[in-house]
Amino acid sequence: MRGYLCRTMKKNQEKTVKSTFPILGMGCAGCAARVDKTLKEVPGVVCSGVNFASATARVEFRLDECSPEILQQAVQGVGYDLLIEDEEEAARHAEQLRSEHYLDMRRRTMWAVGLSLPIMILCMGWGDVVAVRYAEWILSTVVVFGFGRSFFVGAWTQLRHLSFNMDTLVANSTGIAYLFSVFNLLFPEFWLSRGIEPHLYFETAAMLVSFILLGRTLEERAKHNTSTAISHLMGLRPKRVTLWRDGKELQMPVSRIKAGDLLVAHPGERIAVDGVVVDGGSYVDESMLSGEPLPVYKQEGGKVYAGTMNREGSFRFRADKVSEDTVLAQIIRMVQEAQGSRAPIQNLVDKVAAVFVPMIISIAVLSFLGWYFFAPVDGFSHGLLTMMTVLVIACPCALGLATPTAIMVGIGKGAERGILIKDAESLQMARRVDMVVLDKTGTLTEGRPVVCDMKWFGPRSAGVLLGLESRSEHPLSRAITEYLSGVEESPVTDFGNIPGEGVHGVSSGRDYYAGSAKLLAERGLKPTAEQETLAREWMAAGRTLVWFFDEEQVLALVALSDELKASSREAVDELRRMGIEVCLLTGDNEASAREAARKAGIDRVVAGVFPCEKAEYIDSFRREGRCVAMVGDGINDSAALARADLSIAMGQGSDIAMDTAMVTLLASDLKKIPETIRLSHHTMRILHQNLFWAFIYNTISVPIAAGVLYPAFGFLLHPLIGGAAMAFSSVSVVSNSLRLKRVKLTE
Repeated sequence: MRGYLCRTMKKNQEKTVKSTFPILGMGCAGCAARVDKTLKEVPGVVCSGVNFASATARVEFRLDECSPEILQQAVQGVGYDLLIEDEEEAARHAEQLRSEHYLDMRRRTMWAVGLSLPIMILCMGWGDVVAVRYAEWILSTVVVFGFGRSFFVGAWTQLRHLSFNMDTLVANSTGIAYLFSVFNLLFPEFWLSRGIEPHLYFETAAMLVSFILLGRTLEERAKHNTSTAISHLMGLRPKRVTLWRDGKELQMPVSRIKAGDLLVAHPGERIAVDGVVVDGGSYVDESMLSGEPLPVYKQEGGKVYAGTMNREGSFRFRADKVSEDTVLAQIIRMVQEAQGSRAPIQNLVDKVAAVFVPMIISIAVLSFLGWYFFAPVDGFSHGLLTMMTVLVIACPCALGLATPTAIMVGIGKGAERGILIKDAESLQMARRVDMVVLDKTGTLTEGRPVVCDMKWFGPRSAGVLLGLESRSEHPLSRAITEYLSGVEESPVTDFGNIPGEGVHGVSSGRDYYAGSAKLLAERGLKPTAEQETLAREWMAAGRTLVWFFDEEQVLALVALSDELKASSREAVDELRRMGIEVCLLTGDNEASAREAARKAGIDRVVAGVFPCEKAEYIDSFRREGRCVAMVGDGINDSAALARADLSIAMGQGSDIAMDTAMVTLLASDLKKIPETIRLSHHTMRILHQNLFWAFIYNTISVPIAAGVLYPAFGFLLHPLIGGAAMAFSSVSVVSNSLRLKRVKLTE
């Protein structure tokens, strides 16, 4: 609870907050619909979404009207439970309870099957022996009301709240079969006097309980596999950390670490919180964030992130962001929110699930009455069988699992590939994209200038140039400093920045300058014909120029460029092969933009635009009928990102861009864009397959269970086959969704 309130207070004093709560006690899609309806009716709740597959509720509510305690009371009031501890603690508690529930269900299933098989054998071999019939009664009582007790408890709980769920169907079908069999065992004369042979259905009731328990056990096991992405991410967070205090190392729980604490990272340890290195150095494996396999060297001033692995050396670092504020925690939260979100197509499924159980009960009763009144021979027994079969076979679980399992596995697959998808709607939208608009700096290119050429015209005073540029914080100066890193630096005095133009300094009694052509002209110097020709060539190639000169002449001309990312050309080619048009939309000058586009293989270029104009261009593309994905990394891209059908932010970009975007690429690798689109295609294909089979299953199975084939073919579906079909339908839907884990997203 403390962690939840801390996150609440830090969200810029927002009027509403969002949080994910584990839900306990849901047995089917009808339960999820009931919980969702209950949460929506709580005063102060803005919106909610209950995910049956993950057993969680994502709720947005106003703190001045609502609280987690109020939400918990509301959910408990309809027979379920909502956990409101600290989000991580609640998730751990819920996982423990689900694990215990799974083990208990597996144990009950094994015992139920173990006792049901003897009942079936006794019935088939010695069903007419009175002693055997009483043995069947005793054994079936243990199975139905012992190992199947949860169905009756759940049905009674729902009935008290005037609601229905899957437990209602199971309890009705098995309870009716059991009670009817007891009546026929104790009072057979009632039917014999009317010329009807009394049948016992003890084996049917027992086997139904066994089949349904087996189906739910397999379903729980399969559903657990859909959330492995979250489990993997959570497993990256160490539980304890080494605190440096008063010259000593102290082992502390990570939950007690505060921003500003000094921590120690030893070789082979995972870093517990985000921070900045203050002493020492080491190679750190950041592949879980960036996707890059090579470790990055960290030294004083370098940033380190929770969940990354320290490889070799030791270092001390100061905690900057802890607990729920770390980058890893934000990623986990984003994936949880996305997996709990609803695809638009889910709305239809929810409406069906909400009325499904009452509708099936009505159909079951009508099928019994139809057989009873219109089939003079064996009408009662056939009606009873069809009613039980309809109640069992029409489980809405497959329908309720169809969409959320596909979404969970799809978004989890994306997270494992460094693709963070904000919600299910974004995942559904990505497959429709037919135009990708790219920003240039930091998106198509590396986002930092590097020296690509240097031409000397006078005395090689590289040490003086290094002395000047090393004192400046300008990105161009840093690039030149890196380029001259092997040169011996000359002493420079009287250093000064000339705003917007360059730098100045004195070395060995001479004035030196490095800067723009304007600065060169202001100092009364004019380039030679050779220098002007070279400058025009480099500028035409989209390069930025820095002139280095003294009081009398130009000494050197430096060309810098923002190089394409290694993957940019491959990504553009891949998108074009997928039939997707690529456009470069940038605020850079025309020459620089054209050169970058040429190298990347992009034909359509719009350059020299302001941020507000970028958004207008996105609107114009959409008016052309295009489904537009905008890819950017800076604050200047945020307006355009907000206007696009699908917005994609590079993970190393600004927080505003990442907050605005529907998809974040952690590795800042453009090849992740076609991967995202392929992931969307695969996920939606699986989702549609799930829905097709779930709807077809219920559309076909219910009439067959009711006996529509009997008049023409003499075929009547037995409840045991119905129970097996119901279990298979749910497991098959989840198993089909798990195929997404194995799909290939690269060419």
